[in-house]
Amino acid sequence: MSDTRFLDFAKVCSRIEEISGSIAITEIVSDFFRRLDDEELSIVPHFIMGKVFAEWSPYEMGIGPGLLYDAVKQAFDTDKSEINKALRRTGDIGKAIEIFAANRRQQTLFAEDLTIKKVYASFVEIAKKVGPGSQKKKVRLLVDLFLQASPLEVRYLSRLVLEELRIGVGEGIVRDAIAKAFEVDVELVERALMLTNDPGIVATYARNYGNDGLKSIELFPGRPVKMMLAQVAAGIEDALANIQSPAIEWKFDGTRVQIHKDGDEIRIYSRKLENVTESIPEIVSVVKKKLSGDSFILDGEVIAIDDDGKPRPFQDILRRFRRKHRVEEMRNLIPLHLHVFDILYLDGKTLIDLPLSERREILEGIAVSDEAPIAKQYLCNDAGMIDRIYNEALHAGHEGIMVKNRDSRYTPGKRGKNWLKIKPLMETLDLVVVGGEWGEGKRANLIGSYRLACLDPARDRLLEIGRVGTGLTDEQLIEFTELFSDLILSETGSSIEFKPEIVFEVAYEEIQKSTKYDSGYALRFPRVLGLREDKSVADADTIERVEQLYNKKGC
Repeated sequence: MSDTRFLDFAKVCSRIEEISGSIAITEIVSDFFRRLDDEELSIVPHFIMGKVFAEWSPYEMGIGPGLLYDAVKQAFDTDKSEINKALRRTGDIGKAIEIFAANRRQQTLFAEDLTIKKVYASFVEIAKKVGPGSQKKKVRLLVDLFLQASPLEVRYLSRLVLEELRIGVGEGIVRDAIAKAFEVDVELVERALMLTNDPGIVATYARNYGNDGLKSIELFPGRPVKMMLAQVAAGIEDALANIQSPAIEWKFDGTRVQIHKDGDEIRIYSRKLENVTESIPEIVSVVKKKLSGDSFILDGEVIAIDDDGKPRPFQDILRRFRRKHRVEEMRNLIPLHLHVFDILYLDGKTLIDLPLSERREILEGIAVSDEAPIAKQYLCNDAGMIDRIYNEALHAGHEGIMVKNRDSRYTPGKRGKNWLKIKPLMETLDLVVVGGEWGEGKRANLIGSYRLACLDPARDRLLEIGRVGTGLTDEQLIEFTELFSDLILSETGSSIEFKPEIVFEVAYEEIQKSTKYDSGYALRFPRVLGLREDKSVADADTIERVEQLYNKKGC
């Protein structure tokens, strides 16, 4: 069996772009999966969703639009103004660069030799280039890829290096395609995806070992999984109407962490599954001293506390998580505290299928002493008592409470009614920044407003819901302009298109119906509360959440 050409992958993507039905797309993807060997099958499920590496992989491409444009200029002897013209004509980065490849004077003869495996190997080499001079090396490697590729391949190489394939294939289609391709139970595929967070591993297991192989997949330390998510409840009575056997916990004003212990090695991952172990040594120390077990995976929250015992601003926590150097100095300035509230794995056994009540008993069993960092849990279903717990949490400076179903299993990456959060009434949305507008006058060199979008997970797309320019200080305008400069895909006049990567927390007065934006809604008087650096695009609020808020307000 010869290696599959990258051109075959590009043709599959091109076919998918021409259709919209998920059933037809699933058929195309499953057929392609069947044609791949095991090594290719470990790669392509990521590629087809616009990813290069597994979310937990230490590798990152590290290529933004700026470096991509540098590679295009070198490979096709053009300049940025010509690239922007092509972008305005096509509205798509891949199709724009495809034009330059098609117009290349001397077509190379290497396209037939560009295989999926070679492309992936080149991506690994690009990701490995770090430190001084790494950007030039990344560009050179990307130029080499472009010069070996046909125009159609260039379209999808360009999108892949930005991890923005955007052909409408999400995890649901990949799940169904794996099940269809290898005739395995779709629910077992779903569970395996939750446990591995890697569709490449799941696809190869499905092909080689069938249903029994999928059943054998377990969690293991060092491979983080997505964290279970919560929905917002309208209030205590609403939460109790949905959960008959509740466990109440404070909702801490911090950031989620997933803690992995394997022997003497401890790794801590952020909500975005980034390894932040080196930045928070005091949390590592607490885990070693206060919790027992040869190996485990825990879910918890890290908070920063001021001298009065109140939580410090969320941005202070992120300053710690971002810190790579002078960690001890920052540790003294912003000390962190850990609260663990769930356990997913212990000493070789996956626990996510156990009810929360049993997981809680196991979690309490690994506490070395009463000082172990295990979040306090209250077992009650009396609305009055729960209201007192809620007010105690608010008085302590935290966000509110969590109401959890004691009979529920842990579902990585899933948002449902088994975990409900209750917070004060002011609602906010976490929205993806997809574009912007240059300012005027003295702010002409600053980005003055930003276009926002919510997530449509069913179609793997972003839906615009408005723009925001208020609530930004002069310092933020400067900071955000610097932040977004590396993410600019194209400019038309004063309008800017960004690679969707940054999430804003946005407050608003109300949600209105609107035909102006493709979400069908608009935000009235939105204002930026801050960056959600702990959240990826996949964590942004969904169109379903927007609709729920609209309906709840009786707009």
